[in-house]
Amino acid sequence: MINPVIPRRKPLRANVAMFSIGLDTYWQQFPGLLDELLGKSARLVQKLEANQVTVSDFGMVDCAQRAYEALPKIKAADPDVLFVDMVTYGTSATFGAIVREMNCPVVLVALQPLRAMDYTRGTTYMQLCNDDYCSVPEFTGVALRMGHPVADVIIGQLDGDPGADAALAEWCRIAHVRHDLRRARLGHMGHVLEAMLDMQTDPSSLTAQLGCHIVQCEADQMLPTYRSVDPAGKDVIDMKKRILAFFDTPVPVSDPLTEKLTDADLETAAVVAVTLEKYITEKSLDGLAYYYEGEPDSITRKLVTNFIVGNSLLTAAGFPMCGEFDIKTCVAMLIMDRLEIGGSFAEFHPIDFERDSVLVGHDGPHHLNIAEGKPVIRSLKKYHGKPGSGAGVEFNIKTGPITMLSVSVNDHGRLRFIVAEGESMPGPIPPTGNTNTHGRFAPDVRTFLKRWCLSGPTHHFALGIGHHASTLVKIADSFGIECIRVTE
Repeated sequence: MINPVIPRRKPLRANVAMFSIGLDTYWQQFPGLLDELLGKSARLVQKLEANQVTVSDFGMVDCAQRAYEALPKIKAADPDVLFVDMVTYGTSATFGAIVREMNCPVVLVALQPLRAMDYTRGTTYMQLCNDDYCSVPEFTGVALRMGHPVADVIIGQLDGDPGADAALAEWCRIAHVRHDLRRARLGHMGHVLEAMLDMQTDPSSLTAQLGCHIVQCEADQMLPTYRSVDPAGKDVIDMKKRILAFFDTPVPVSDPLTEKLTDADLETAAVVAVTLEKYITEKSLDGLAYYYEGEPDSITRKLVTNFIVGNSLLTAAGFPMCGEFDIKTCVAMLIMDRLEIGGSFAEFHPIDFERDSVLVGHDGPHHLNIAEGKPVIRSLKKYHGKPGSGAGVEFNIKTGPITMLSVSVNDHGRLRFIVAEGESMPGPIPPTGNTNTHGRFAPDVRTFLKRWCLSGPTHHFALGIGHHASTLVKIADSFGIECIRVTE
């Protein structure tokens, strides 16, 4: 059975800019060449627009003067990624003035029309139409001298080249990440759980290094909305139907803390989910990290300890919610979501030495769109290590390749990305109302876990499907952030 997919709350967005490189001397020498090269550029625009980005094309830059004229326009567009279309040879004077001023990744694109020239009929005109690579070394060398090395060089054919198309698509996905992360309003509610020192985060540091704004939120701010939600109203009835359609509600298996989802827990989960959606809309948030306990038996405690179902639905819809006040992992989850690879809240659980695996999961929130099979909701008589009780979400992550991203802080207060790739393996998971999967990592589980620990992560990370470490390295580089790749 194919799982239903939770649609995005907001469409993916990104602004990319591009300009083409040429040499003005050629236009008089070779009539028709300029128009042909502009046709190549138009084809690149089409390729980029197919990847859910808005393209600002600043045309042909074929001399130093035009570079200086284009520069303020390019900067005003505030692109998330700048593509330089190397349609033929051009001097680096067309590039140096621009690259030194850019505050975004600059990607050189050298996609020639022909797989190979017809040498028996070769002409200078034909060569110039396919001379995309010629000035690439000149440009990369000048960029380095300017202190702004290019982020990437894409080399290939204009059409019929899946590798080149994949590279363009990757940079468009990176643009999605940069667009939203640089503008994100991330809520931070409550306090650190039991003084977890690795959760302590300076909000201004996140703004300085990533651009996002941290919105300090109070749990009590949600109470008026919570009180206004009618348990018998249409919003709650519809949310109950949505929950029951998306989740299974099996009977308990072995854990005495679990029971079949009760009507009371379903109603609480639905009311809280509706409250959450209203609250984040009112606060114009793009993500939320939270932990709060509240007074025993209070309305506040009932509210804040029952986020799990609602936050899992929101996380799958592109709104990352992260428990235990972990704003750094909220950032990691947003990154993975915008790459469209998931982004569940996770940590390491017991090691399975028989399978050479380790359980990877958490007690919520979870990106439901990366579940293997239908997710499960169980009623939990108590949340282990935390106050409260209520519904818990349980599922296996999709089998196949996985990627993990931990956002940590080094001894100088700078962010550090720690990345690893592995495999989600089929196998039983404990029926405890938590997500889990058997993670297998090279060369073996003991060696990997030791290497992971020694890299200095937080104990949380974002978990996504597929192997995307190289993309995460590029994202880190684009923000000037150190990135440690634990697995190769």
